Amino acid sequence: MTLGADAAASAPSTAGPSKTARRSGISTAWLGLVPFAAYVLLFLALPTVLAIGSGFFAKDGSFTWTNVTALADPVVLNTFANSAGLSLLTAIVGAVLGALVCYALLGMNPQGAVRSTVDAAAGVLAQFGGVMLAFAFIATIGAQGVMTLFLKDALGLNIFENGMWLYELPGLILPYIYFQVPLMVITFMPALAALKPQWTEANLTLGGTRASFWLRIGIPVLAPSFLASLLLLFANAFSSYATAAALASQGSQIVPLQIRAALTSETVLGRENLAGALALGMIIVVGIVMSLYSLVQRRAARWQS
Repeated sequence: MTLGADAAASAPSTAGPSKTARRSGISTAWLGLVPFAAYVLLFLALPTVLAIGSGFFAKDGSFTWTNVTALADPVVLNTFANSAGLSLLTAIVGAVLGALVCYALLGMNPQGAVRSTVDAAAGVLAQFGGVMLAFAFIATIGAQGVMTLFLKDALGLNIFENGMWLYELPGLILPYIYFQVPLMVITFMPALAALKPQWTEANLTLGGTRASFWLRIGIPVLAPSFLASLLLLFANAFSSYATAAALASQGSQIVPLQIRAALTSETVLGRENLAGALALGMIIVVGIVMSLYSLVQRRAARWQS
């Protein structure tokens, strides 16, 4: 017993250095977050605080509620309604079309050429917007666009017979859907691919059909993920600015364009610093949507883990 105790006492200890190494790692690990934290602070947090804060101050720097009360103006409410309607419509269409694309890709080899090409294209097209996307639609279906002239010359069909809708609120629907569909493919495909093959086998063993699998297993399981993706698409469309600004150069049909108008004019509706109040309204709407997205995504992640 004595020899055993002496041997144990004389053996090299590994607990001390391990704890010291862990403490050292914890104390320096945060340094890797410094660049990201600086980016978030300078380009996200600070502009957000300045935008919100400006809505509570007048031009002379005095505190006022006038700008915030402007959110109840019928013109501003109509602008928010236009943004919400456009975002909801494009989110639903983009979610349905994107889900169908994901379903078509489900039976393909994840490492195959088709699946890899679609994944890469979705990643690029989801970020394709602004002036480039606006120019692509103008060159395709604009007043002198390729498809516009083809339809007019070959079929006698004038798509702008009732007005130049491309440069108004309806003209934003197609460009928004263009980048909503690939975003849906990126966000929904992992959930669809996570469906376990054992569930299909169990359904067939119990006498079920493909239709019964989707009605009783697939759709209920995927519903939270689909809803989470839908909310993400809504927030994405609601906060989009560059494409709308490039297409609709006149008017302020949606909130981002209303903010642009407020920033480029001294007064809007007789109130100054209205842009900050509009930004506050947008942040509240997007914050609510993203909070719901987080809750739904947390529930969807339970069966995927």
